[in-house]
This record gives sequence, structure tokens and C-alpha cells, in this order.
Amino acid sequence: MDKPFRALADPTRRRILELLRDGDLAAGDIAAQFPIAFASVSHHLQILKEADLVLARRDGQFIRYSLNTTVFQDVVQHLLDIAPARRRKGG
Repeated sequence: MDKPFRALADPTRRRILELLRDGDLAAGDIAAQFPIAFASVSHHLQILKEADLVLARRDGQFIRYSLNTTVFQDVVQHLLDIAPARRRKGG
């Protein structure tokens, strides 16, 4: 569970996830939304992929990215599982 949380800690990666919320995008389309080098965006995409937050598939000469909603459900469930324990501890 550490990799998804580490990946989510970066604002650029969170913005990439927001872009993918509306549907699959090619790496170039994602990179066009940022004032940083394509290589930097590619690095962020690789981290998201290693954390299983995004899925990548080849589409001809392009790589298209999409959200991996299964992992997001796991992350949310993890947060819900620890939330009651924190409430009991604090009060």
C-alpha cells in the first residue's frame, strides 16, 4: 500500500490522475498539459504505473494510459479501515 500513497504525494502525479478521470489519454496528450519536459512526465507516468494507479497499453505507436480503478478502491478501503481506529484513539 506504500507505493500508491507515495505516488499520490506528488502534485504533478495527482494532476495526471485528474486528467485521466475523464478517460484514456496518450502520453503525448498528457505531457501537453504540463510546462515540463516530456521525459519528466514520462517519469511521473512510470511511477504511477509502478504503483498500479494507471494502466498502460500500446495503441499503434502511442501508449495510452487509463486509471486503474481497482487500486483506487483498495486505497479508499484502506483509508476507511484506519479512520475508525483514529477516531477511537482521539476521543
